[in-house]
Amino acid sequence: MKYILLILTVCASINLSAQKYFTKTGITDFKASVEAFEPVEATNKSTTVILDTSNGNIAGLLFVKAFHFEIALMQEHFNESYMDSDMFPKAKFKGSIKDFSIDKLSETSKTFTLIGLLEVHGKSKPIEIVVNLCKKDSKILLTSMFGVKPEDYGIKIPSIVREKIAKTINITLDYELIEKK
Repeated sequence: MKYILLILTVCASINLSAQKYFTKTGITDFKASVEAFEPVEATNKSTTVILDTSNGNIAGLLFVKAFHFEIALMQEHFNESYMDSDMFPKAKFKGSIKDFSIDKLSETSKTFTLIGLLEVHGKSKPIEIVVNLCKKDSKILLTSMFGVKPEDYGIKIPSIVREKIAKTINITLDYELIEKK
C-alpha cells in the first residue's frame, strides 16, 4: 500500500511540474508616437512570464530600465522624467486566461481573453485584453496588442512634450513560453 501511495505521489508531482510554461526572454514593445514628430518607441527583450496550464493563471514581470530606445537621450528621459525607474523599477501583471485549456491549443492561433491587474509606476489597474495563443512543437506562443493611458498609472507627461506623445501607448507582447522542468 505504501508503495502505491509513493507512486501516486511521484506521478502527481511530475504532472504538476509539467503544467508550467515560462520565458525570461519575452519581447514587450511600446509605441507612443504621434505623426509629424520623431518616433517614441522602445523594446524590452527580457520580460519574464509564467503560465500555469492547469488553470490559465499567468504572471509577468519586466524591469522598466530594460526598455531600449534608439535615441539614448529619449531612454534617459523615459527612465528619469516619466517612469521614475529608480523608484518604480518593475512593471507587473497577474491574472488569468479566461476559458483556457492547453487541449484547445494547436498550431493555429486561437483568441482568448486575458483578465488581471497590471501594475505600472506603482499603480495597479484591472485590464482585460485579447491574446492569441498557439502551440508549436513544445512551445506556447502568446501575442497581443493593447493600449494603456499614462494617466491611468500616475505617469505625468510635461506640457512641453504632451503633443509629441500619444495619449494611448500601444503595447505589443510576443512571448515564446517553454515547458518548465
